[in-house]
Amino acid sequence: MPTSETKIQPPIAAKKPTKLEKHGDVRVDNYFWLNDRENSEVIDYLKKENDYNDKMMAHTKKFQENLFEEMKSRIKEDDSSVPYKLNGYWYLTRYEKGKDYPIYSRKKETLEAQEEILFDCNKEAEGHSYFRLVGLSISPDNKLAAYGVDTVSRRKYTIRIKNLETGEIYPETIETTTGGSTWAADSKTLFYTKKDEETLRSDRIYRHVLGTSVTEDVEVFNETDDTFSTFVYKTKSRKYLVIGSSSTLTSEYRILRADNPTGEFQIFQPRIRGVEYGIAHYNTDFYVLTNADKATNFKLMKVSEENTIKENWKDLIPHRDSVLLEDVEIFKDYLVISERDNGLNKINIKRWDGTADYYLPFDNETYTAYVSTNPDFDTKTLRYSYNSLTTPNSVIDFNMETKEKEVKKEQEVLGGKFDKNDYTSERVWATAQDGTLVPMSLVYRKGIKKDSNNPVLQYGYGSYGSTIDPYFSTVRLSLLDRGFIYAIAHIRGSEYLGRSWYDDGKLLKKKNTFTDFIDCSKFLIEQEYTSAHHLYAMGGSAGGLLMGAIVNMAPELYNGVVASVPFVDVVSTMLDDSIPLTTGEYDEWGNPNEEEYYTYMKSYSPYDNVAVEAVQKYPNMLVTTGLHDSQVQYWEPAKWVAKLRELKVDDNLLLLHTNMEAGHGGASGRFEALKEVAEEYAFLLDLESIKE
Repeated sequence: MPTSETKIQPPIAAKKPTKLEKHGDVRVDNYFWLNDRENSEVIDYLKKENDYNDKMMAHTKKFQENLFEEMKSRIKEDDSSVPYKLNGYWYLTRYEKGKDYPIYSRKKETLEAQEEILFDCNKEAEGHSYFRLVGLSISPDNKLAAYGVDTVSRRKYTIRIKNLETGEIYPETIETTTGGSTWAADSKTLFYTKKDEETLRSDRIYRHVLGTSVTEDVEVFNETDDTFSTFVYKTKSRKYLVIGSSSTLTSEYRILRADNPTGEFQIFQPRIRGVEYGIAHYNTDFYVLTNADKATNFKLMKVSEENTIKENWKDLIPHRDSVLLEDVEIFKDYLVISERDNGLNKINIKRWDGTADYYLPFDNETYTAYVSTNPDFDTKTLRYSYNSLTTPNSVIDFNMETKEKEVKKEQEVLGGKFDKNDYTSERVWATAQDGTLVPMSLVYRKGIKKDSNNPVLQYGYGSYGSTIDPYFSTVRLSLLDRGFIYAIAHIRGSEYLGRSWYDDGKLLKKKNTFTDFIDCSKFLIEQEYTSAHHLYAMGGSAGGLLMGAIVNMAPELYNGVVASVPFVDVVSTMLDDSIPLTTGEYDEWGNPNEEEYYTYMKSYSPYDNVAVEAVQKYPNMLVTTGLHDSQVQYWEPAKWVAKLRELKVDDNLLLLHTNMEAGHGGASGRFEALKEVAEEYAFLLDLESIKE
């Protein structure tokens, strides 16, 4: 770190007060002006912050390079996915050594057949600093591929169509879409989702006929409720096209026979606020996964395709208070159910004729198991994945009839140094301030002693019911091998312990997410896994909100914090319905146009609560963002850092790094993203005086 004699001064953002008034409450935002990426003064400020970050971290540059090479060296560069079969072809994704992007290919009927290259994304990405191809959709006759491309990182995809026999890319260019699309049975009609230009909400479904002008495309559905988003897909049985509409708490579907693409979509069951459902088709029936009838943890119901209205739904798997029903996968002879029981994944397999009903055996204390890619309807093989904090990911084919399993691929950790027996994992339970037990998954090298001196990186998210399962990471080894303990806090706001765990961490109970994380930190300190001098916290996006909240509420517990693309200006963002995603988020955070939600939101919003104690010290902090982020706009972290610089009363590090070319997911190349991780790890390791 630079000496005091050569102390580098951070950039100071100009204060330009803007009064924001709501419900008679006035907030003065001195940095509101940063909300303009076209303003040269804004860009200049972000560049100055980047320059300051570079200078303050200059002494770690070599270490960052070494960490990057170390992480990269564990990854098999010439890797390929396990092929899956769909409609007579085996599809696979592979990477070539030294190249950043995937190659999509297929083989007809057998894996010994000649490879057909569908897309070499390395070639497609040439000339672009960012490139992403998504939504690869093959026509039923196997001759065409629709796909979406984004070269800006704003998640506005352009759909193109490629003739897989001739290699020709057709002139049709469909802009501002989700990138996904689905073919009707005729292999000529394509359905896709458009996004609103300004808010980026997925709001309209269109029908395109091959060879016609995009200007002639027919709008088949317009989702007018701005708290909903819409999407389109085809059932696994291939019999129906489905238009879905969903908000945080409510869903609705429309169906149409795939062999009748110009017909009218029929509503499956009209939306009822608070009722969520998902549908899968088999034979002459639909299977409905729903929370209807107060089934908080969801149940499975069945209804004839002839009359799908809710009054006709019949219970198949009833609601259970202690088990969350997460998903179902339908095969010709089998029904596969994904459950979560006491935080752990379970996979239940049933034969339709009732002759078999059993669970896959998993015996670890903390692990992740999930149903993988299973597009083939008429098969006895279930493909699933399994990993744990100490065990690399395996892709397994399981014969549901004979119960034989075949490990198709186990993730290779290159470099010759990794042995899973060198590491151990455990699940512990912290007591929250309201008495609730909050689980954490820990992993560390064997032999670590509880003496308060271990560095711990505590990771959390805790929003949208999204659960961070205890998964294996080759990248994380760079911390574990240097003495770190890694902890995932399964705080409220996720669905780790069922749907009520989510309900207790949103809206007017959102603060449970933050206090749970803090109580987990206190547990780690009390149990002498670490001390406040060696405890670090990390989170991104809504997990970045978590970071912003904990450094206001309990800054003394942490030596350092990494906040990636943090959602920290909660009130202003939720009041601005022109920002992507805002209106669809009301059921998660509340609508601040209502005074009760405004007041509660303001009470925890990190930006609004910087140094409210008047004199406040903050941990060392690294904040990262992307200029083109569509999920959390760059100005949130930029304003937050500017305000922290103004008000905090300590000399701890405060760094802002803006990727001037990327969005919410960071860099697009598979190895470029590692450079961002290397920067974060170097920041943490440097605070521990670990230099190599």
